[in-house]
Amino acid sequence: MKKLALAAAIAAAGTSAMAGSYAKDDVVMEPVVVVEETEQQSSSAAIIVPLILLALVAAAVASD
Repeated sequence: MKKLALAAAIAAAGTSAMAGSYAKDDVVMEPVVVVEETEQQSSSAAIIVPLILLALVAAAVASD
């Protein structure tokens, strides 16, 4: 009788592990499109880094 109960318990535990289904769901979600707006950068922002580098080179040359 114990073997029968043990077999029933193992069979019940094995079937609960397969609770999920591989069937295709009817719910279809459309992808969400996210659009981020970027701010306009001024033209002077691109010249700041080269000016700083030029100032550093000028300071290095002047210190010699």
